[in-house]
Amino acid sequence: MSQKIDILSDLSTIRDFIRYGFTEFNKNNLYFGHGTDNSWDEIIALITYSLNIVPNNLSPDNLNPDNLNILLDAKLLIHEKQSLIDLINKRINEKTPLAYLIQQTNFCDLNFYVDKRVIIPRSPIGSLIQEQFSPWIEEPHNITSALDLCTGSGCIAIALAYYFPEANIDAIDLSDDALAVTNINIKKHELQNQVKAIKSDLFNSIKANKKYDLIISNPPYVNKKDLEQMPKEYHHEPKMALEAGDDGLDLAHRILKEAINYLNPNGILVVEVGNSQYDLENAYPHVPFTWMEFDSGASGVFLLTYDQLNNI
Repeated sequence: MSQKIDILSDLSTIRDFIRYGFTEFNKNNLYFGHGTDNSWDEIIALITYSLNIVPNNLSPDNLNPDNLNILLDAKLLIHEKQSLIDLINKRINEKTPLAYLIQQTNFCDLNFYVDKRVIIPRSPIGSLIQEQFSPWIEEPHNITSALDLCTGSGCIAIALAYYFPEANIDAIDLSDDALAVTNINIKKHELQNQVKAIKSDLFNSIKANKKYDLIISNPPYVNKKDLEQMPKEYHHEPKMALEAGDDGLDLAHRILKEAINYLNPNGILVVEVGNSQYDLENAYPHVPFTWMEFDSGASGVFLLTYDQLNNI
């Protein structure tokens, strides 16, 4: 009898699958960097989403199995068990990130659709959005325009719409695939009147006289060396959304050069460059970057004001 048949026979309940998946994930050298950070949360999320127990929120409260007590000993149907085994095997054997398996993830406590056309949202910029960029923005209701460069799934643009409800937001990407996912999420959040997806190579398709109070970007910033060394999970993501030249700064250089033309005098520019922070500082020793600090320990996000950009 094959191993697969033995597993299907031996596992019956949700509790069985939680225990089995948790053990297998711990045994198989998985990397957690796409929404969860441990085997326990990952298997709970995989099971609850796959069985439509928690269909719309990947919050820590919903990942608590205490919330599943009433269902933990419910027996699964054969097709449900087979589906779960297939997903667990893909996570282990192919190192497919959880978010791609369940086609959703959370960002800024909001749920987003994702697939392999976009990178999985994980930017620390999310916490800045939730804080409404305080103290650099004193009156959030005065923010009437924002630009999200390299929008991917649209997560930053859509989060901006929630936290700056007076703002009209342009979500820009060069990838048609990414923009298709962006539009799925704009529709999902019913923000068609506030968020607009636009195809553009950074600022190229923006009207010359268009100005924004906020310009935010999480562009590709991984250098070639880091890309080669990244865990297998990251190689499921679009290379176009990760790699940015030998030093990871191909797009950052362009953003620093061009952003001043599209920023209002009281506006701010916020850009994530990750591990390329030190190369950026070396390239612009005269620029007074403000590097954001995060409770999570994340780094590599800078802020510049209009006046600071104007002096580059």
